[in-house]
Amino acid sequence: MQTRTLGTTGPQTSALGLGCMGMSALYGDSDRGESIATLHAALDAGITLLDTGDFYGMGHNELLINEALRTAPAAARERAQISVKFGALRTVEGGFTGYDGRPNAVKNFAAYSLQRLGADHIDIYRIARLDPDVPVEETVGAIAELVAAGHVRHIGLSEVGAETLRRAAAVAPISDLQIEYSLISRGIEEAILPTARELGIGVTAYGVLSRGLISGHFSRDRKLAANDFRGRSPRFQGENLDRNLDLVDALRKIAEQKGISVAQTAIAWVLSRGEDIVPLVGARRRDRLTEALGALEVTLDADDLAAIERAVPPNAAAGDRYPTDQMAHLDSER
Repeated sequence: MQTRTLGTTGPQTSALGLGCMGMSALYGDSDRGESIATLHAALDAGITLLDTGDFYGMGHNELLINEALRTAPAAARERAQISVKFGALRTVEGGFTGYDGRPNAVKNFAAYSLQRLGADHIDIYRIARLDPDVPVEETVGAIAELVAAGHVRHIGLSEVGAETLRRAAAVAPISDLQIEYSLISRGIEEAILPTARELGIGVTAYGVLSRGLISGHFSRDRKLAANDFRGRSPRFQGENLDRNLDLVDALRKIAEQKGISVAQTAIAWVLSRGEDIVPLVGARRRDRLTEALGALEVTLDADDLAAIERAVPPNAAAGDRYPTDQMAHLDSER
């Protein structure tokens, strides 16, 4: 497994990480047995970075990871690095009501996560979205106290803008920024990515296949389950979906010429953006994981990259990456 280092102060991880959200929530029903098998296959392949959130399935995802690690070989379990997002406030019905970044809440969330994970520390800990009512300095300061106490190894951030990155980094070392980055979500390139690099902060890129939209496996006539949040996502709606899948068709031609899949092309493109970027792949099944791992063997030369830029130019995507109410929580979009 190739490795990369998250920023100047963060850990060395596998070059690909596994995003585990879909195994518990938001993409429709999942198969628990296949989820565990996929986690084991990822560990066997050398993936060390497992990304979760305490609100994914209201703790279900952390318990799932706990089970997978308990039943994995000891060596794989010891190599595993767990990145946890916290702060999202949920309702019994599964709704989101905001984010809580108060210092006492930070420590409370961490205590529950450690119990569910069956761990004595969390490798990277980050608030999922900036709490607009709490200065980021206070939230990061609370995580820094958890680091000092040995409960957390590294501090991360998620979906914050350049100014917030600077304020946070002035309080404590930040290992990485987790943020959406893909061929059709390139907003970080203007200010956020340069700022992260200036500050020595790595990037863990989620949504590298845009929730399956640019995986090459999503069709125009696909019917989404009622509990699949993509049914509300603007990029999966009506004319937006048609326009976005036209981009995928253009990308497919390049992939076919190289003898690789569309998904491998999209993941390899993110890998090519810099050694300080670690893509998170959201595979829920072993076959999808195997496909994603194949991207590590793909080399995109200058001609390939130019062809990809022509097929999927910046700002080509139709529709926002989240519904309007969720876009309002993104400090990175302000």
